[in-house]
Amino acid sequence: MTHPLVPVTLARGAYAEFLRVQGILRRESAGGILLLGAALAAMLAANLAPDFYVGLRDLHVGGSVLGIDLQLSIGHWAADGLLAVFFFLVGLELKHEFVVGDLRDPRTALVPVVAAVGGVAVPALIYTAFTIADPLARAGWAIPAATDIAFALAVLAVIGAHLPAALRTFLLTLAVADDLIAIAIIAFFYSRGLQTGYLALELVPVALFGLIAHRCQRFLLRHWWAPWLLLAPPAVAAWVICYASGVHSTVAGVLLAFVVPVRPPEGGDARAGLAEVLEHRIRPFSAGIAVPLFAFFSAGVALGGAQGFVDAVTSRIGLGVIVGLVAGKAIGITGATWLVTRLRHARLDPDLAWIDVFGLGVIGGIGFTVSLLVSELSFGQGSPRDDIGKVSILTASVLAALLASVVLGLRNRHYRKVELAEQVDDDADGTPDAFQPRP
Repeated sequence: MTHPLVPVTLARGAYAEFLRVQGILRRESAGGILLLGAALAAMLAANLAPDFYVGLRDLHVGGSVLGIDLQLSIGHWAADGLLAVFFFLVGLELKHEFVVGDLRDPRTALVPVVAAVGGVAVPALIYTAFTIADPLARAGWAIPAATDIAFALAVLAVIGAHLPAALRTFLLTLAVADDLIAIAIIAFFYSRGLQTGYLALELVPVALFGLIAHRCQRFLLRHWWAPWLLLAPPAVAAWVICYASGVHSTVAGVLLAFVVPVRPPEGGDARAGLAEVLEHRIRPFSAGIAVPLFAFFSAGVALGGAQGFVDAVTSRIGLGVIVGLVAGKAIGITGATWLVTRLRHARLDPDLAWIDVFGLGVIGGIGFTVSLLVSELSFGQGSPRDDIGKVSILTASVLAALLASVVLGLRNRHYRKVELAEQVDDDADGTPDAFQPRP
């Protein structure tokens, strides 16, 4: 038994937090399945009807708004516009975790945050090592740095039904921290031609959005149509100005999310804050339409036959991405978790084993949505290097999913046997013993 004064890594969380995480897992898993279908459709379209696919992706629509040119290709609308919705949800989840979630406690946040840093740094270093001799290829150093939480959770839902709740919570909080790092990377390293005037002007619609969200929260919660009427105009203005500023426009979604109140208004009967309500209403659109459409217009790459595929995955970029995602993520996440555990003189939760942490590190190598975006930002959408990066991302994600299926599949069988061997009694409040605090 672990001594009560010894810190525990991946300890059991609160039961309420477990229920919230379970709900997110189910929603993200469904989104991962749609994402996979969109990626497969894109690959089929790009290889069976390449002229139609490229023509549709590169079709320009839009116009000029207040002197800002918004005539973009459909592919860019998907990457810049639809993904802003996805990043808005990421921002809401980040704020929830840091305000009322597990990450509000620095001691609890330390392990997943450090693990996320390791899971970003090691893949980036591996990629840089493979591309050190090619300055143009080095621009993609952040491609293997991101984990696609929807795909990862979809795989975990299939192979990890009996894995302990602490592992699932750890993967989600790790992904939240990973998303925060990815957002910072995109904002600071992949901005082009910064316009300081527009950057300053961006504060106006974001502040207006936050003012309305806080001052009118009760009204927004009471009427389903109110957020669309009151919050949509400053949100669109923030997106347009962010696009004009040179910062990738998806960052606007994060900034807007950060000013949404998480806690419900005082003195009212609302059980949830505006952030949770908006997340509940917008997530179906993001998971069911926005992200799959982005995947469809980004994942379509003409392989050029078996030889073209081999040439892509064995190139400097290809090896950097594949080794970075499959090996780098596993090494970075597991190594960082082990290191912070040792430095804190802590112990892994007695119900878990380090092979479980390694399995989560492997599943963290499933990179898709943000990795595809970073590939486009690094090399330009549709360029030969971008195609190589995307083929490598898809290949690495499949390899990581297969390897995780083996590692976590075996651990899932182990925990299933443990469940069958134990008799879990419910106490008076109906909460299983497995979620009670340790004595």
